[in-house]
Amino acid sequence: MPEHAPKTLTTCLYASAQRLPDQPAISFEDRTFTYRELAQAVSALAASLAEMGVGAGQRVAILFPNCPQFVISYFATLQLGATVVPLHCLQGPEELSYIVTNSGAETLIALNVFDPLIDALRKMSPGIKRSIVSGETTLQDCVCFEQMLRPPSGPPPFHDTQPDDVAALIYTSGTTGQPKGAMLTHDNLAFDADVCRVAIGVHEEDVFASVLPLFHSFGATVCMILPIVCGAHAVLIPKFAPLSVLETLENRRCSVFAGVPSMYAVMLQMKTDRVFDLGALRLTVSGGAALPDHVLLGFEERYNVNMIEGYGPTEAAPVVSVNPIDGTRRIGTIGLPLPGVEVSIVDDDLNEVPVDTPGELCVRGRNVMAGYWDDPERTAETIVDGWLLTGDVATRDTDGFLRIVDRKKDMIIVGGMNVYSREVEDVINTLDEVAEAVVIGVPNRLRGEDVKAIICLRENTGLDAPTVIAHCKEHLANYKVPRFVEFLADLPRSPMGKVLKRVLREDAAAANCSLSSDV
Repeated sequence: MPEHAPKTLTTCLYASAQRLPDQPAISFEDRTFTYRELAQAVSALAASLAEMGVGAGQRVAILFPNCPQFVISYFATLQLGATVVPLHCLQGPEELSYIVTNSGAETLIALNVFDPLIDALRKMSPGIKRSIVSGETTLQDCVCFEQMLRPPSGPPPFHDTQPDDVAALIYTSGTTGQPKGAMLTHDNLAFDADVCRVAIGVHEEDVFASVLPLFHSFGATVCMILPIVCGAHAVLIPKFAPLSVLETLENRRCSVFAGVPSMYAVMLQMKTDRVFDLGALRLTVSGGAALPDHVLLGFEERYNVNMIEGYGPTEAAPVVSVNPIDGTRRIGTIGLPLPGVEVSIVDDDLNEVPVDTPGELCVRGRNVMAGYWDDPERTAETIVDGWLLTGDVATRDTDGFLRIVDRKKDMIIVGGMNVYSREVEDVINTLDEVAEAVVIGVPNRLRGEDVKAIICLRENTGLDAPTVIAHCKEHLANYKVPRFVEFLADLPRSPMGKVLKRVLREDAAAANCSLSSDV
């Protein structure tokens, strides 16, 4: 594999600006920044932040949807040797206040549409010393973002940042307890983007449709850092609306699109007579959650594009594996490890398991985080002898392809037997009427847990629980067959499109899980 020398994200940006100064770097609506213009804006903001007292080792919280202000704020913070704390645009003040307080961020840079949230956040987080707002604001004691982009009077400040310095604190979703801040270094992120470039063949002529939220690790690495490392063009899309995204793919002649399965499912099911010209789109990538086979194949057929599935947790910067683009992909798998990234499948004693045997997926490499912010105990539990314990249950076949079968905490134990939800979901998803199936475990006093299926149906179709049960009995061992079947119009999701199984389990417990069918 090619050598990937340790480097900082700041040097990546300025290397692309020096090599391709007039190449489009980012576009948003009708505004395009060349690499020269982006580098100038970053330097200007860095100089203004330095005048305000922002410097190396500090944390800077940024609150933006996908827009140029996010990218400029991100790289200006890094240029000063400070650490970026991206804030989740859809979270409330209590959740964000915890992150701001926990990270020790003293500077907040945000968009004016979040004025009420900024106001509440400042009241709840007294550690915020500086507030910078883009656009007209009614808030007091704020500095105008646009005024901070004036050219600096002297040489722009550059801190002697090292590749092992922490670039970003990205807080996990906090499915159990409070969110944890994954400390991702410059080298974690630059290395991961660089090996992604090799694995999926990205080059400077590519145009990315960047709709995944940049405050999330998947969006940041694949939709912002990767294009900048390559000198490619990222078209920033502030929110996912299927028709708007398809129009952007067509009008901007986008060649690369990364999304989560729910995005592809919505675009696949969208009712429209319009035929979109996506001839420039050479590659679509899915990650963040399991991709049903019928969504992959249906999307490819409808839009005449190629799709590959990958995988990665935030703690691994985040991409760990992806299916090959040379035609040897294996549908239903998360592909092969990226170059330079090691993967091991282990049992509870951390011994490697045989081929095709489920075990915990562990990752080792330069993309693995430095640890959790201010939490050495959880860090020690999660990184053992350099291996990141992901909590995902997976198998590896004889050719090295990886397949996720469950989260460890989502695995269902029926009478002492392990049931992997992905296996049951895959069987139910083969029914033509099913748009999406999710399987969870619900308590049973005798067996420990029972299997429950929650199903969303395709439009204008019908299905009943006995049919689902009968179908599962044809393909699964009896203990894996759902005892409960529920039909819902929608599933609870995170902003990244992941189904919130925790919420479904809580709802089932609250409803005492009324029996629909009994095996």
